[in-house]
Amino acid sequence: MNQTFNRLAGKYPELAKFELGIRKLVDTGTFQKDREILINRTPGRLDLMGGNDDYTGGLVFETTIREATLVAVQPRSDRNVHIYNPAVKSIGWKEQIEFSLDDLVEGDQAKPLEVVRDWINRDPKSSWCAYILGDLYYLIKYFPEKVTNGFSLYLESDVPLGKGVSSSAALEVAPMKALAEMYGIQVEGVKLAEWTQWVEIALTQSACGIMDQLSVVMGDEGYFVPMLCQPCQPRSLVKLPETLRLWGIDSGVRHSVAGIEYESARTATFMGYRFLCDFENLEPILDESGALPRWIESRWNGYLANVSPSEFRARYEARLPERLSGAQFNKLYASHLDPFTPVREQVIYPVRAATRYAVEENWRVESFFSLISRPAEMLDPATGALLGELMYLAHLGYCECGLGSEATDKIVELVREEKNHDLLGAKITGGGAGGTVAILGWNTPAGESSFQSVLENYAAWSKSKPYVFSGSSAGCDKFGVVRVSYP
Repeated sequence: MNQTFNRLAGKYPELAKFELGIRKLVDTGTFQKDREILINRTPGRLDLMGGNDDYTGGLVFETTIREATLVAVQPRSDRNVHIYNPAVKSIGWKEQIEFSLDDLVEGDQAKPLEVVRDWINRDPKSSWCAYILGDLYYLIKYFPEKVTNGFSLYLESDVPLGKGVSSSAALEVAPMKALAEMYGIQVEGVKLAEWTQWVEIALTQSACGIMDQLSVVMGDEGYFVPMLCQPCQPRSLVKLPETLRLWGIDSGVRHSVAGIEYESARTATFMGYRFLCDFENLEPILDESGALPRWIESRWNGYLANVSPSEFRARYEARLPERLSGAQFNKLYASHLDPFTPVREQVIYPVRAATRYAVEENWRVESFFSLISRPAEMLDPATGALLGELMYLAHLGYCECGLGSEATDKIVELVREEKNHDLLGAKITGGGAGGTVAILGWNTPAGESSFQSVLENYAAWSKSKPYVFSGSSAGCDKFGVVRVSYP
């Protein structure tokens, strides 16, 4: 094993297999000998609290997972790009993608976004590489003088798809980090998260917030990443208390931020924001000064999270329509104040519940953050019960917005049944509508036994063996960019 890999393999065991793949590509000539290969490892993330209030300016509380995306990239002397991802062959996708930098440029500038998006999506079997192509497009667009040569890129990932643990963010961030380093562009932290959020929204048209990208960029083993999404204000990392344990159970119901449930809940939230602006005679304006455009006004600065729960209940909740069709809304307003989702005339939107969730979830996460950040000796049973209740309330908020599912509700119900046996709380995570349920408990033999009971009972109910997430790992910036070469 290469000395660098040998040094890291104890902490990141998946690197041993990844190096075997790199060596094969060196032997076949895909990677050249005696030329530097740049490597990054970026994990997925598990949402503990706040997973669906990032786009409304709320506080989110995330941690990384052990599963990660690994990328190795080597510069070429020509303008060709070779991307190799052998794992996708098993699901019928193209494992090798080849093109030229010239396919993305017109003269001395990047081609128009719409043209590149159509080009990326022309073949469904190769559209998995849209995030990598989006990273490259971003670098060409903003650093054309740097991006003058192509590259060969090798990818492996054990971040499961469709389970709500940010497989897409890991797939965006790892290549961006390695490619930027290869081209002599330094990027980290908030900037790296903003660049890759732009890629997901602009190139793949997924209306995501920034929490996924920032979590996988700035996370670390055994820590949570608290971030106020206004638009991106990370707080100091919070260590998971040794007395607590966190697990994730995949429900088996595939999640997607491009799905209609997520889109409808987000659209309904911004409809509610539009009504609140009307109630207060506010005139929002489109602010295009940041990384992404957004609507702002003088009272809440465009963020429903800045509305207090008591003010919302006293002044606005009863005045909001409980449900409203897109056609009815369009008769009232020209815009719902979200540049990234449409208002579909035939869809019935849960306006009141979605707006309430945005307001109250921020308060719940702030409360959760305050409680779990206490010194260890203050994490008594009463505090644990409060943490669990906040999770159950968050789960209920998801369900009221149409983001629940029978399977995730079942997992939460099974956890409730173990409340007297060291399990504290559970909630659906991320964008909801399936995916993974986060479970918090005491780090005791009884807590582990209760978790195993939940797992067994859910397996019997669902008639399948669920995937379990346990443990965390270093984020993209913590891992950094590792350089290796082979004589």
